[in-house]
Amino acid sequence: MATSSSDIGSRRLDLAGTRDFHVAGAGRSRRAALSAFNRDWLAEVWRSATGGARIEGVALAAVGSLGRGDAGPLSDYDLVLLHSERSLPTKELTALADRIWYPIWDAGVRLDHSVRTVTQCRQVAANDLTAAVGLLDLAPVAGDEELVAAARSTVAHDWRGNARKRLPQLVEALSARHTRQGDLAQSIEPELKEAHGGLRDMTVLTALAEAWLADRPHGGVDRAHELLLDVRDAVHVVTGRGRDRLGREDHDAVAALLGHPDADDLLTAVSGAGRLIAYALDGTVRRAGQSQRARALRVGPRRPQMTPLGHGMFASDGEVVLGSARLAESDDTMALRAAVVAARAGLPIAPTTLENLAAAVPPLPTPWPAQARDLLGDLLASGPGLVTVWEGLDQVGIVEQWLPEWAAVRSRPQRNAVHRHTVDRHLVETVVRAAGLVRRTSRPDLLLVGAVLHDIGKVRGAHDHSVTGAETARTVATRWGFAPHDVSVLETLVREHLTVIELATRRDHQDPATVDAAVAAVDGDREVFELLVALTEADASAAGPLAWTDWRATLLEQLAAAVRVRLDAPRPVPGAPPAPAAETDDHGLRPEVAATVRAGEPQVHVVSGGGSHRLDIVDVDRVGLFADTAGLLAAEGHTVRTAILRTVGDVAIDEWHVESPSGAVPDPERIVRGLARLGRGDRGPLQTLDRRRAHLARPSGESTLGSPGQARALVVPGASTEATVLEVRAQDRPGLLHELGAALAGAGVSVRSAHIATYAGQTLDTLYLTGADGLPLPPARVAQVVSLVIDTCDGLAPS
Repeated sequence: MATSSSDIGSRRLDLAGTRDFHVAGAGRSRRAALSAFNRDWLAEVWRSATGGARIEGVALAAVGSLGRGDAGPLSDYDLVLLHSERSLPTKELTALADRIWYPIWDAGVRLDHSVRTVTQCRQVAANDLTAAVGLLDLAPVAGDEELVAAARSTVAHDWRGNARKRLPQLVEALSARHTRQGDLAQSIEPELKEAHGGLRDMTVLTALAEAWLADRPHGGVDRAHELLLDVRDAVHVVTGRGRDRLGREDHDAVAALLGHPDADDLLTAVSGAGRLIAYALDGTVRRAGQSQRARALRVGPRRPQMTPLGHGMFASDGEVVLGSARLAESDDTMALRAAVVAARAGLPIAPTTLENLAAAVPPLPTPWPAQARDLLGDLLASGPGLVTVWEGLDQVGIVEQWLPEWAAVRSRPQRNAVHRHTVDRHLVETVVRAAGLVRRTSRPDLLLVGAVLHDIGKVRGAHDHSVTGAETARTVATRWGFAPHDVSVLETLVREHLTVIELATRRDHQDPATVDAAVAAVDGDREVFELLVALTEADASAAGPLAWTDWRATLLEQLAAAVRVRLDAPRPVPGAPPAPAAETDDHGLRPEVAATVRAGEPQVHVVSGGGSHRLDIVDVDRVGLFADTAGLLAAEGHTVRTAILRTVGDVAIDEWHVESPSGAVPDPERIVRGLARLGRGDRGPLQTLDRRRAHLARPSGESTLGSPGQARALVVPGASTEATVLEVRAQDRPGLLHELGAALAGAGVSVRSAHIATYAGQTLDTLYLTGADGLPLPPARVAQVVSLVIDTCDGLAPS
């Protein structure tokens, strides 16, 4: 052969790597060249295997990307050795197949192969849906081309003839694959082939068109397909492997190869392409279903069943359609009306109707009239039906007509571990969550608009998206015709949308400074605070399960309760005498409880709610109690989220919030026994934790590739007037809180409260510290404690 099999892989990579990936049209030219190279080499393999002789009724054919002509630099070969029933004896056919397959394997090319007759192709296609779709791409490589044409036309004929039977199977298979592989547009490491909106969905679009059930969209969809193919090719070149997943470690290299300014720009483009393909597939599947039902019911001319929905809109075969295109030309609110009707009905708007609305509806005046603003509020309040309708509106540009700022966040990735969606999709999900909370406030319209705008500042170059977003929200709210006071409220909601959850999870809500900060965020306005709390919950729950857990919900409600007490308290009258101090019962510590604790028997009370548990622990105060309690809870398999500690005389009254990954409820009797033993100096209860830590690699303070480096401990100025507040950021590990507590106790520093959060294996702990005198630490002492905390987190402090 002219080309030795040993260098086929490198030749394919060289052919791809020598072409400019970022030049317009380079992808098509590159794939055409690769396709020609693949076919030429396989033709050489064929000539070598056959000795150059013509064999009637035998052919080498390709399926998959090789058959379609869009294979990547390192894509698999999917080959079929076709033969007629009387072409060659079985022994000779097997020998011919071996002479073809072995050189391909020797070249290091991944190969999927089969030997079949036309009849066998029909049988396989009839029994295997994936094979049926694949065989529609059957293309000749060498040998008897008429045999290949016969096989392909026969499979296609069967595919069209059995379309009514196969469509439900295809829809079920699509749903299963998409559930398994996820949504390409919403992934930070997208699976370019199998995910919803990926390359395989393009083959399904073609298969639906081949079944004559529906035409598939072209134009933008084809460009999206080309983009994903370009990214797939770049992944092959960058990794040197035939991968279909765009991994985090390859973002920068792939972006550079394709000419993107940065990885986020690449991911935005990939997400946009995936969304377009997914939207096209979903719509084409609906078209196919409608066509199938029409065929099944047709006994004469069929009139579409039109169910009136109001405002000139009708429900027709699972979609919302416009009764007359002329309606769109005369009403500048028609797109809003159509969207409200569709979202409330839980139906998508038909693509043709969307195109008519985008082209014909006059632009709204600035500022918007009250009617348009009310319709926007109705749309945002429509619940889960909003997601599909908003996506359709976005695909045809209507959302950008209403909100030009949307373009900057559309398909923009989020690298925060708690987020599961792109910025724009997260905004829509937040609106859906907020729609379920509108009865908590007297201004649901402001809550919903705040939800759709709260992350609008997450644009390229924004230093603080909350500040940037607040400025944008002011502009948008003014354009939408809100009154000046409402504009100010919306600006506050967007600017402060992270404030309450950060105070609740990272600060001690019993500290007056924490409540002061929350009150200041809303300028003392109770209604704005309720809006902010509802927006906080909607935002966190829309982000994903890492952002909204039982313990976070509990902490938010505790802070909200404390702030409400402050906001509802009567304001002092100037010159009036101070109110008398309330009678207390020694901070709730009953004498009999204090006596039991002092006798050496701690008291533990557990209150469970969902997956989180509150533990009220009363014990004799001593140096190291915090560390012992944290270690005991870790040894029992519980994850500490918050610890709020206070002392009455010689008795500690502590409140711990924990989660149990195993689902186990904390056993108060076991905790009492463990604390009692630890109080007597018996370290036995911590042996389980010690064994677990012994098998863990200790963290290193050295910064290596892919490592965040040394732990950090930052003083938070102004967070409290009663304690020194440290934020600790480090790699999480079992018992870390116990180690920190023990190190601080050894240094004579008391932990007054601790607030724990963990994301992607990294801990973000907030510690309120005091000296032996119960006062904040002096500056010199703070520096020593910061160093001690960092060394402890990095495993460098003496044990």
